[in-house]
Amino acid sequence: MAFDNLSEKLQNIFKGLKGKGRLTEADVKAALREVKMALLEADVNFKVVKNFVASVQERAIGQDVLNSLTPGQMVIKIVNEEMVNLLGSDEVELKLLPSNEITIIMMCGLQGAGKTTTATKLAGKLKSKGRKPLLVACDIYRPAAIEQLKINGEKQGVSVFSMGDKHKPLNIAKAALEHASKNAYNVVILDTAGRLHVDEDMMEELQEIKENISIQQTILVVDSMTGQDAVNVSQNFDDKLGIDGVILTKLDGDTRGGAALSIRAVTGRPILYVGMGEKLSDLELFYPERMASRILGMGDILTLIDKAEAQYDEEKAREMERKIKKAEFNFDDFLEQMGQVEKMGGISDMLSMLPGMGSQLKDVEIDDKALVRTKSIIYSMTKAERANPNILNLPRKKRIAAGAGVDISEVNALVKQFDQMKKMMKQMSGLMGGKGGKKGRFKLPFGL
Repeated sequence: MAFDNLSEKLQNIFKGLKGKGRLTEADVKAALREVKMALLEADVNFKVVKNFVASVQERAIGQDVLNSLTPGQMVIKIVNEEMVNLLGSDEVELKLLPSNEITIIMMCGLQGAGKTTTATKLAGKLKSKGRKPLLVACDIYRPAAIEQLKINGEKQGVSVFSMGDKHKPLNIAKAALEHASKNAYNVVILDTAGRLHVDEDMMEELQEIKENISIQQTILVVDSMTGQDAVNVSQNFDDKLGIDGVILTKLDGDTRGGAALSIRAVTGRPILYVGMGEKLSDLELFYPERMASRILGMGDILTLIDKAEAQYDEEKAREMERKIKKAEFNFDDFLEQMGQVEKMGGISDMLSMLPGMGSQLKDVEIDDKALVRTKSIIYSMTKAERANPNILNLPRKKRIAAGAGVDISEVNALVKQFDQMKKMMKQMSGLMGGKGGKKGRFKLPFGL
């Protein structure tokens, strides 16, 4: 995640605080100087850092904290609360009109921020919530922009309205609105053109659309990898156009992440969603409290649960629980569980959300591609072998290894791990299930 380096530095600072039985005012000030440097290195806006540290210091240098039995923990609690305030306190949802009306959303941003892909991700998310979105190709300048929107729209099962690149974006938007009205679409998403930098032509084009069409939400898409520039771009667009919210892309990359900590404080506009991967499903609602928790190394169990719940099927869960209890869990079930893990972002993504795991995973190489090799081994088995692993003798294992293009030792290792996991899951089934209701029966894939 973008905040890995910042998270590690902050955790080291807090470890020093927690290691002291008592804290003095000098201890707190010294720690906050380090916090200040860590935030500046993460490319957080200087004024934002200055105000943040001042707020924490004012609260932390008090008798209630310094005389507390756990002063280090109290300081961390204050830092967490102030970071949540910085990020926006509460999550902000996209404002939509009632479903019998048409909500018009205009996506804007610089070229390369991921605007077209994000527009499609947003359309897919709204479709999953029961809306009927229409994507509109208003980028008539960038080569292949229209085709990209059509391809991505098809993947999401969302219709795309296009008039080619010979019409003005305003006329395309007007025609799309008429088309949406006639065909019962209730969300229209305008994918407008970007430029390499903010210029007058771009702003005039966007202003023309806003002046002639009743736009409900103007959403700015910003590349978090551009750091402080992302904040400057946000302020420019808000000053000249007026934005309702921001979507940060590429927050899963190896970036300093300062944009997320600065945008709300500088512009006063909320971060609505964050892009956490390349897949069209990798668009997450932005929760300030959860993000602060992840930055401070406290994990993000709620997002992990949300991801797991999205893959939850009550009937399948009941059947899986029955199989585990009766030791009937087989390689077909194993494949299904691996599919759930992949949909949730992979093992490394899941583990990074567990409290304290971020720093521990720093030097641990988790190979999510190992799942691909494991799947190839299982797919090289016959249906009978997958359903009944007990029949896997040496000749069968040799054939499976040859079919998967791996050494037989990998097949043996997988079978051994599978047997061990099967026994462990049977032992744990009594502890993890049987409480009734969806929440009581729910298990994370692989018993995590």
